[in-house]
Amino acid sequence: KRSEHFSCMSFCSLKTSMTKWKPDFDSAASEYAKAAVCFKNAKQFEQAKDAYLKEAEYHTENKALFHAAKAIEQAGMMMKDLKKMPEAIQYIEKASMIYVENGTPDTAAMALDRAGKLIEPVSLEKAVDLYQQAAGVFENEDRLRQSAELLGKASRLLVRLRRLDEAATALQKEKNMYKDIENYPTCFKKTTAQVLVHLHRNDFVAADKCVRESYSLPGYSGSEDCVAMETLLQGYDEQDEDQVHRVCNSALLKYMDNDYAKLAISLKVPGGGVKKKTAKPPHGGAGAPAASAEDDDDYEGGLC
Repeated sequence: KRSEHFSCMSFCSLKTSMTKWKPDFDSAASEYAKAAVCFKNAKQFEQAKDAYLKEAEYHTENKALFHAAKAIEQAGMMMKDLKKMPEAIQYIEKASMIYVENGTPDTAAMALDRAGKLIEPVSLEKAVDLYQQAAGVFENEDRLRQSAELLGKASRLLVRLRRLDEAATALQKEKNMYKDIENYPTCFKKTTAQVLVHLHRNDFVAADKCVRESYSLPGYSGSEDCVAMETLLQGYDEQDEDQVHRVCNSALLKYMDNDYAKLAISLKVPGGGVKKKTAKPPHGGAGAPAASAEDDDDYEGGLC
């Protein structure tokens, strides 16, 4: 009943007369906003969505774009409550475009971030798109920290989707942003993530290049992260399964973000790798001299 009353009041606001030359769009929008809240409280989400869209329409007529975008975003939330996620995201994306047009890009980016979180359980692909859109909005505003954080969300989902080429590109961009704002410890972690992604792409050269480029970062050379990656790359290059396993199961890698930790523990060396042999007692008894590593190398594979 109350929502019908507000809709009637809205209609009256739009009527013109001899003494009222222009429709009162502001009042009409206000009445539809009240109706929407009533529908929402009654859990009549479809009707609430329609009321929010009407509110947005009249705010647009009144050139109140920010309020129009807010109403459209609310319409999207009603679709979320109806479990109609694709429609919900469409409304939120539309609202974000209006926020940008209105000159409030931060609000647009935050709306896209919220939309990404909503759609993640349904579609990782769409969530990646939304996080990248939001990162782009922040980047255009020189808000590099916020942009990098959102790119980080996209990078992790790209890894989960096994879109590793795109993940490598996103990680590099993310790392460059952290470098620009001089957040070097985070750059170290991004280098580790890059190495894992590149090795899963079977691109040892790219992984090695990431570490070499990171030597220019203040504090990286000789750091725990640097030593771990140098050890990992050496083990991978020499097909030393034990060494790779040791690094990948270290606390440094196991406590990374879950998607990267999974890359670490699932990393295999090329060709199945080799395990280092444990030293055996010499055939001549306990006192006989053991063959040196050099002797083994000289005669490995025969005399020819």
